[in-house]
Amino acid sequence: MENWREISEDIVSSLLEDGSDPEILYEVEHHFVCEDFPKLEQAALAAFKLGYDVEEPAELELEDGNKIWSFDIVVEAELDVDVIMEDVDKLAQLAVECEVEYDGWGTYFQE
Repeated sequence: MENWREISEDIVSSLLEDGSDPEILYEVEHHFVCEDFPKLEQAALAAFKLGYDVEEPAELELEDGNKIWSFDIVVEAELDVDVIMEDVDKLAQLAVECEVEYDGWGTYFQE
């Protein structure tokens, strides 16, 4: 497992250093992927039952031509590592339990 806290600190620091507004709520997108659609669907349902806003799954084509399924969970959150890590910890554990991959999170610069 990757060090999600370190990655999260880097993302937040970069956004703040670039002048992103620290006082507003951000749409944070948590990404999940899996080659097995039923497992991905199970993870999406489990996240929904936990109260998360789950977006529709999509089939993606990788550079090598293989296909993979993905979905995002969108959460409004402060641009604060501790706040974001609460969801990262829960969602990474959910991914392990459902045998899918938690593929990190992202958000957009906000003025």
